[in-house]
Amino acid sequence: MPTSILEEVDDLLDIAEATLLECPSCGSAHVAQVLGDNGGISYVCTACGHSWS
Repeated sequence: MPTSILEEVDDLLDIAEATLLECPSCGSAHVAQVLGDNGGISYVCTACGHSWS
């Protein structure tokens, strides 16, 4: 358990960095999650327009 609020924030930032999505085409972190045609989840890069599942 973190001993201070700053340690807790650092822990949360580490988790956020570990789960950050990047576009496989251009490497941008500007990625949106969208619903696919059959209810699946897809992603689209708002920087270059590349989409993937």
